[in-house]
Amino acid sequence: MLSDATWQALQKRLGRSSFRAKFRLSEKELIYARDRGLVVLATHARDFVTRRVAPRDPPNEGKQTPTTGHPVFVAQHATATCCRGCLAKWHKIPAGRKLTVAQISYVTDVLLHWLGDQLAAPKSK
Repeated sequence: MLSDATWQALQKRLGRSSFRAKFRLSEKELIYARDRGLVVLATHARDFVTRRVAPRDPPNEGKQTPTTGHPVFVAQHATATCCRGCLAKWHKIPAGRKLTVAQISYVTDVLLHWLGDQLAAPKSK
């Protein structure tokens, strides 16, 4: 489980990147996330990470995660968990080998923290 202190430190680092900091859920993605809730999004996140990012050599590496269309995809780009290159650079998870169960859980926790923050943010007008 990702501690609040670890999440806050990561959030601070990500916030210094203009690319990472610009990501927010669209109204449609926000509605989808609110309708399904974090339990369902956790299932989606684990599945996407396992299929798209966890393999030793993911297909379409660096391009396997769309930037829109699902709240988890947006979260992956916002948290630099979208590809093996970003995982290596931002999270010190080396490329070239399959992610462990613990690493998949860590990435899923990072995604859920970001999504939880998005869901808790006041609705924009």
